[in-house]
Amino acid sequence: MASKEERSDRKRRAILAAARGLFVKDGYAGAGMEAVARVANISTATLYAYFPSKADLFRAVVDDVLDAVPDAPVAADRAGDARERLSGFALDYAAFMTDPLHRALYRLVAAERRQFADLADRADRTARAHLGGTLIRIIQGLASAGELIVERPSAAAGQLLGMIEHATLVVAMIHGDETRPARRLETICEDAVETFLARYGAR
Repeated sequence: MASKEERSDRKRRAILAAARGLFVKDGYAGAGMEAVARVANISTATLYAYFPSKADLFRAVVDDVLDAVPDAPVAADRAGDARERLSGFALDYAAFMTDPLHRALYRLVAAERRQFADLADRADRTARAHLGGTLIRIIQGLASAGELIVERPSAAAGQLLGMIEHATLVVAMIHGDETRPARRLETICEDAVETFLARYGAR
């Protein structure tokens, strides 16, 4: 039999899942607490006992997604030469940026930055540390091994990320979170890495 703590945690997870779906679908302004309670199959009073306000609930939803970022495959490095390591990262990053939940989170946090500036800053720090930071470390390692010639690893990382984001994230900002890029992710990443190596690869 589940303990009181386990039942409480399950209920909290159900609330977060319901709220996440409604925030993604209806936006912050359009997602009402009554609707969240209905989808989570709990009373409104119970919902407010867990989250005293919609703002508290929104923060919890975003924090829940951000807490999982360090465990994403894109936050890991792989073995191999420059092309293999950069391609592995690029494909993981492209997959991350085409995930509808991550796209929706980016859109929601950006749209609500005026009210939740600290949350937007946390999202930015998390992305920099665990996504951009991973690529910077890869580039630094490859430069130390003589495979890349890079004076500013952070600037070089931004260029590679930008090539991937343009093809994967920007399209979603216009056409919707579920929109897939016209080209295969493998092709997008191969082109980006080849362009990057043409600029920074040791000759």
